[in-house]
Amino acid sequence: MSPLRWPRRARPAAPPEPYVPADTGRPASAVVLPGLDTVRALGAFLVLATHVAFWSGNYGSSLWGTLLSRLDVGVALFFVLSGFLLSRPYLAAARTGGRRPGTRHYLWKRVLRIMPPYWIAVVPALALLADNAGVTPRDWLRTLTLTDIYLADRMPAGLTQMWSLATELAFYLCLPLLMWGWNAVTRGRRRDLTVVGLVGLAAALSVGWVLLVPTEWAAQAPMILQWLPTYLVWFAIGIALSHLHEHVEAGSDPGRRPVLDRVVALGRLPGVCLLLAAAVMLVASTPLAGPSLLLPATTGQVVTKTMLYAVVGGLVVLPSVFRAPGVYRTVSEHRVLRHLGHISYGVFCVHVLVLHLVTHVTGWELFRGHGLEMLVLTSVISVVLAEGIYWLVERPLSRFRTLGRSRTAAVATTASGTSISH
Repeated sequence: MSPLRWPRRARPAAPPEPYVPADTGRPASAVVLPGLDTVRALGAFLVLATHVAFWSGNYGSSLWGTLLSRLDVGVALFFVLSGFLLSRPYLAAARTGGRRPGTRHYLWKRVLRIMPPYWIAVVPALALLADNAGVTPRDWLRTLTLTDIYLADRMPAGLTQMWSLATELAFYLCLPLLMWGWNAVTRGRRRDLTVVGLVGLAAALSVGWVLLVPTEWAAQAPMILQWLPTYLVWFAIGIALSHLHEHVEAGSDPGRRPVLDRVVALGRLPGVCLLLAAAVMLVASTPLAGPSLLLPATTGQVVTKTMLYAVVGGLVVLPSVFRAPGVYRTVSEHRVLRHLGHISYGVFCVHVLVLHLVTHVTGWELFRGHGLEMLVLTSVISVVLAEGIYWLVERPLSRFRTLGRSRTAAVATTASGTSISH
C-alpha cells in the first residue's frame, strides 16, 4: 500500500432523502414502506463487508471466501430499490390519469440527493490519498462529474465503489423515457403478462449488451460492462414490483391474476424469500458466476452472475414491498435499522476512504488478515461520518427539493429515497 496523507479531521458522506408519497388518491401513510430503509442499510453494509474481506485477504478459493466476495450483491439491492422507488410516481400517474412528475424538478431532486455527499467523499480522496497523487484538473473534473466510468480505465483510489453510483445516475437520466415507454405499453393497467414480458425484455437487453459489446469498445472503455445496460434488468425488477404494488394497494383490476398474484403471496412469506435468496447466493458462489478474486470472468459467467443477483435482489426486497407480517416486519421496521437505512448512502460513499484511513493508522498490510478488526473499525467510523453528513448536509439540503416545482404540481416521491449504491 502506498502511504496515505491524512488531515486531522476527515469529512464524510450521506444517505437517502425522506419518502414523499405519490399522488395516488390514497393517504400518505398508506404507501409508506418502512422496511425498505432496512433493505437499503443491508445493501450498504454488504458492500462495506465485501470490501473489507478483500482488503484483509479473505477472498479465496474456499466457499466462505467466495461467499464474502459475493456480498457485492448489495449493489443489486440498491438498483432494485431505485427502480421500485423512483418509478412509483410515474406508475401512479398512469393508473389514475394524474400528472406525471416534472422532469426538471425530478432531475433537480436527484442531483441534490446524490451529488453533495459524493463530492464530500471525492475531495479528500483525490486530495489526500497518495495513490491519487498527480491527479490533473481534467481528472478532478471527470471524477466530480461521475464520468470516470466512461472516460477512464479505473476508478480513483478511495472511490472504487462509485462505479455503481455512475450507473445509478445513468438510470436517473433515462427514467422519464423508460417510464414513458413502460406506461405506454401497460396503459396504466395491471397487465401481469405484459409486466413479465417487460422484465424479460430488460433481461434480454442486459444479456445482449454483455454478449455483443464489440472488442474494440471494451479496449477503449475497460469499464463498459459496468454501464447501465448490463444492469438494466435489476432496475426493471424494481419497476415491476412497484407496478404490482401500485395496483394491489389500489385494489384495481380485480379478478383472477394467476401470474403476479403468486409473487404477492411469496412476498408475504419472508422466510421463504430469504431462504430462496440464500440458495441462489450459494449457486452464485460457484464457478458458474465467475472467480472470487479479481480475475477476468467469461462472458457466460458475467451473464450468470448478473441474472442470479437479479433474482436475489427481487427476493430480498419483496417482503418489505408487501410488508410481510410477523417477526420479519417487526425487525425490518425497527427504528434503529431504519435509521441505518437513512444514513446508508453516507456509509456507502465513505467506507472505502475509511479503509484507507484504518490501514494507514494501524499499519495493517493489504491481504494480511485483521478482517474482523478492520470490519468493526471501518463500520463504526463510516457510521459516525455518515451521521455527520446526514445531519449537516443531507437534512439541510432536503429543504431545497421543492425549488422550481409548480404549486399545482402533484407531490411525487416514494417510500424512502434512493438506494446505492451505490
